[in-house]
Amino acid sequence: MKTIHVDTITANLREMCMEANYFLSDDMKAALKNAQEKEESPLGCQILGQLQDNLAIAGEERIPICQDTGMAVVFVDLGQEVKIEGGFLGDAINEGVRQGYVDGYLRKSVVKDPFIRENTKDNTPAIIHYNIVPGDTFRMTVAPKGFGSENMSRTFMLKPADGMEGAKEAVLQAVKDAGPNACPPVVVGVGVGGTFEKAAFLAKQALTRKVGEHSELPHIKEMEEDLLEKVNNLGIGPAGLGGRVTALAVNVNTFATHIAGMPLAVNMCCHVNRHVTREL
Repeated sequence: MKTIHVDTITANLREMCMEANYFLSDDMKAALKNAQEKEESPLGCQILGQLQDNLAIAGEERIPICQDTGMAVVFVDLGQEVKIEGGFLGDAINEGVRQGYVDGYLRKSVVKDPFIRENTKDNTPAIIHYNIVPGDTFRMTVAPKGFGSENMSRTFMLKPADGMEGAKEAVLQAVKDAGPNACPPVVVGVGVGGTFEKAAFLAKQALTRKVGEHSELPHIKEMEEDLLEKVNNLGIGPAGLGGRVTALAVNVNTFATHIAGMPLAVNMCCHVNRHVTREL
């Protein structure tokens, strides 16, 4: 049985929070460069160039890519043969987030109560999703989620008869309604199936998939490709100022569902689609 001390988890999450906010993943950097080459609008090309300049400055100076350093979302794959020692796992994760945001001079955006709105001053608590898996794997992904794009998210309780075309229409409607507010070019995470809350989780998780990687299911891969083309034909463009590149990717995750329904959620992320994964 693998044993992991909570201090190791905290130390890694501290570093991961800073890494995610200072550096964009290689797949996202490549996607932005590719988008600039494809963009037909001169203004859109200029904006995409500025975004890449911003990335370079953030990495060189170790400052946040975006002023909204997000609410920390943490995905944990916990092997059933792993023993956590020295304290409670949830506390260790939140302590890592606290240290990362305080020591990394990252903006603290979390309020303790949704109505009283008092800032916690350390960006905790994090949103933590636990997944129990076989073996002795312990894997964490931290995905800081800014709320410009988060506020543009949608959930649709579709009818089974709506089928795939109805699902595509719902996704396109969500992107249209978001317009420039999600800070395009965006990555569109889509979750289909399960229940109301499962669809939203699937959509959030879909954002952590690398740009260019498609679903292993042929019909879903085809759906992703078709939706990306349709989204980019909307003409919203970089920063919402028009152009060919509205989205860098559309990632669709699916799950089994009830015979009477077809829940669908859309969770968009701006061009700063941040996520870092480590396995301990």
